[in-house]
Amino acid sequence: MSLSIALRAVSVRRAGAWALRDINLRLRAGERWALIGDNGAGKTQLLKLIAGHVWPTPTGLEQRTYRIGRRVVDLIDAKPRMAYLGAELQDKYTRYGWDPRVVDLLATGLHRTDLKLSPVSAAERRRIDGMLRLCGLRGLATRRFSTLSYGQKRLALLARALCPAPDWLLLDELYNGLDTHYRRRIERILDIARAHGQGWIVAAHRVCDVPRGTRRFIELHAGRQRSSSVSRQRALVRLAGLEPPSPPAPRAPRRAAAEHRRRPLLVKLARASLYVGYRPVLRAIDWELREGEHWAIFGANGSGKTSFLKLLYGDLSPALGGIIERSGFSSGTPIFDWKRQVGYVSPELQADYAANVTVCDLVTSGRYSSIGLADAPTRKDRAIAARWLKFFKLLSLARRMPRELSYGQLRRALIARALASEPRILLLDEPLTGLDPRQRSLIKRLLERLMRSQLTAIIAVHHAEDLPRGMTHALRLDRGRAYPTDCRSAN
Repeated sequence: MSLSIALRAVSVRRAGAWALRDINLRLRAGERWALIGDNGAGKTQLLKLIAGHVWPTPTGLEQRTYRIGRRVVDLIDAKPRMAYLGAELQDKYTRYGWDPRVVDLLATGLHRTDLKLSPVSAAERRRIDGMLRLCGLRGLATRRFSTLSYGQKRLALLARALCPAPDWLLLDELYNGLDTHYRRRIERILDIARAHGQGWIVAAHRVCDVPRGTRRFIELHAGRQRSSSVSRQRALVRLAGLEPPSPPAPRAPRRAAAEHRRRPLLVKLARASLYVGYRPVLRAIDWELREGEHWAIFGANGSGKTSFLKLLYGDLSPALGGIIERSGFSSGTPIFDWKRQVGYVSPELQADYAANVTVCDLVTSGRYSSIGLADAPTRKDRAIAARWLKFFKLLSLARRMPRELSYGQLRRALIARALASEPRILLLDEPLTGLDPRQRSLIKRLLERLMRSQLTAIIAVHHAEDLPRGMTHALRLDRGRAYPTDCRSAN
């Protein structure tokens, strides 16, 4: 018999505000739900509440009930039958420097621990081997987690969640940051889970992020349950947003070479190769960035998009023999001076930002390209931070800590941080990941306005519809090489 779950008049209060209020929900064994709502609506909190990671705030009315068949069980017995997987779990390994082998990562799923603390039995070994085979991870079994691509990490964590054969999968933005290949692989794995009678609740912001076989929808708004019986058609319309996404502009006509060379050169790569953890990522890249250009960067998970942006930002350096030139910055200039002119947003930055600072200080730190603040900010720093917090509708959250925000709210805060430095160049790695349709539209319009001024944008995406209008060039990374392409060529 499988687990069923019932919530009645359940609320959760966090940081002085109601994250969830009067939730009533009945989840029957084997059902498959999608959870929709704007950023900050309470989707992650609801998943954590169901999983038992968050406790209801006492009101005298709340009830959280777990049943196996007709028998009521307590949370201790229910927890092993549920598996929670969210982007913050993937971030956690980066934040704490945990670096298990993939095979040991799956063992922690069976043992329900963060790290492998005890030997694996013969039966557990057979279970792990079967899950590695099911998820196509046998060739990666002995690889360290940190050496995997973004998509490989997500697939390994899904295998970890599935290893104990839970009744329920609680999936928070499962498809964030994944290319078409990894999405299809996960779809096939979830098809098998569905055939075995497993249920799921998946939080989603895009139509394509709702897995096949999902039949029921929950809609949240400002922590309240707008409906627990949303029709599939209405839910998909809500996910699509109130307006269609603006397509990227067609590729700009090729300028005459003489005219192109007259534009000021900002960055030049010559024979630039890059190794990360002794593994080749980029090979002999020749590339130029000139003023007035806006580049889209495409490529599958593991193709080197993030490493390419980190190379431009200055977090990585080319291998011996490769050259990177930055206009106005001669060899030997502290990289910090360059970084103050460049805004940078990436999933890795979001994972690393565990500093014990307020959201206001997080945004202010963009003025100094630092994690946290070493010195007290100036009045101008505070004014600029407040302006961007207000623009992104985060002013009311300014005193919270980063880990008290939803994934989408923290992504908006990091974009505000990048813009607070008043950069000349903006490097964005999947900037709209985790954002609801309204926020995606708002940020695209902001980028379009900034790109018409003096800002140069380089944006790595999987979805071409995430690009603002005005992109002038595109580059596709594949197997370490870079190829010019057009601005509509996403995965």
